[in-house]
Amino acid sequence: MTPIHIGLISIVVIFVLLFARMPVAYVMLVVGMTGYAYITNPTAMLSISVQTMYNTFASYSLIVVPLFVWMGYIAFHSGLSSRIYEAAYKVVGSVNGGLAIATIGACAAFGAICGSTTATAATMGAVSLPEMRKYKYDDSFATATVASAAILGVMIPPSVIFILYGIATGQSIAKLFLAGILPGVLLMVLFMLVAYFQASRNITLGPPGLKVPWEEKLKAVLKGGVEVILIFIAVIGGLFAGWFTPTEAGAVGAFATLLVAVFRRSLSWKGFIASLNDSVRISAMIMFLVAAASVYGRFLAITGLPSGLANWAAGLPLHPVIILAFILLIYLILGCFIDALALILLTVPIFYPLAVELGFDPIWFGVIIVLALGMGVITPPVGANVYVVAGVDGRTPVMTIFRGVWPYLLAIFACITILTIFPQIVLFIPNIVN
Repeated sequence: MTPIHIGLISIVVIFVLLFARMPVAYVMLVVGMTGYAYITNPTAMLSISVQTMYNTFASYSLIVVPLFVWMGYIAFHSGLSSRIYEAAYKVVGSVNGGLAIATIGACAAFGAICGSTTATAATMGAVSLPEMRKYKYDDSFATATVASAAILGVMIPPSVIFILYGIATGQSIAKLFLAGILPGVLLMVLFMLVAYFQASRNITLGPPGLKVPWEEKLKAVLKGGVEVILIFIAVIGGLFAGWFTPTEAGAVGAFATLLVAVFRRSLSWKGFIASLNDSVRISAMIMFLVAAASVYGRFLAITGLPSGLANWAAGLPLHPVIILAFILLIYLILGCFIDALALILLTVPIFYPLAVELGFDPIWFGVIIVLALGMGVITPPVGANVYVVAGVDGRTPVMTIFRGVWPYLLAIFACITILTIFPQIVLFIPNIVN
């Protein structure tokens, strides 16, 4: 067998083990180490594995992960998410599907200080679902809106998935953050249009809420919106101006969010400890996942599979967009079974060289991949966001939520199509920085 054949077999073995419900990180680590030992020798395998694991955990770039994760948990435990939702509700809650539109806007705002899709789903689900139920919103429509809009948590920077993509590919995390802003806004608008048109066609899905005077709207925005804007400007504005690196931006963001919570006296000592515990737990999981994926990536590199696949696909008599469509289809299918963080670390070493060979901009490709992963977190049978919302709600069956997400899936497809036709939308802000 050639090394490329061994690489292909390893992919099959990984998916067999994943479908057998084995932990993703352990699967990638064991398969990577075994494959490396088979191609080289056990001594070389142990040496490269130890070195790779150590370099991952000692990586300065990865410090940004726990910082942004902590930033999101501070916002959650301090009640900042509730003020965000109240502001969004008072601004647009009086139109058809207004609470759903407010939820989408609140998810985008919370995403600007969170960076995790599941955290956004859990937080906004706890805040918005009781309100939508009070106004007699359809359960499927309400829960599907929360599960889908939570995707904005990883599109609007900062984003943990953008960080992992940047580390895996060597691309600038700052540029990826900046590239996600306009696509995130575009996806938010598309989601809002979907919610509005659904509620307008069937008023029982999302009856309009109470009308609020402009003075009260302005007061709510100043109370809940300005804080988010200031934190977002502190993080992304500093990156845009070149004042600090992404890692330093994470520290600034966490400090700014903590400062807001302390200033408002909204974060108890118990909440502070809980934010640290949650951040350590999630960060340790992500770091070990990255380390295991790095070992597997080193194994794939010596097989020559990524470069061989890229050269093969580039030689096909097909337009690059058609090949991109096949890649996205693979992400959609795999996303139904594999967690988004694990999927990006598993597939980027394979598809990134292919995308570069086809002439796609690496930053643009990263944004498209994040959108594709967004589809996976709301599609059955895994659909992580759906299960999170179902757990938070405790009343709506999972399949009821899945039935309500398909209009939002169409919105993601539309967003990908627009960004493929007009890639300048993604690259406009990063090019300005250059």
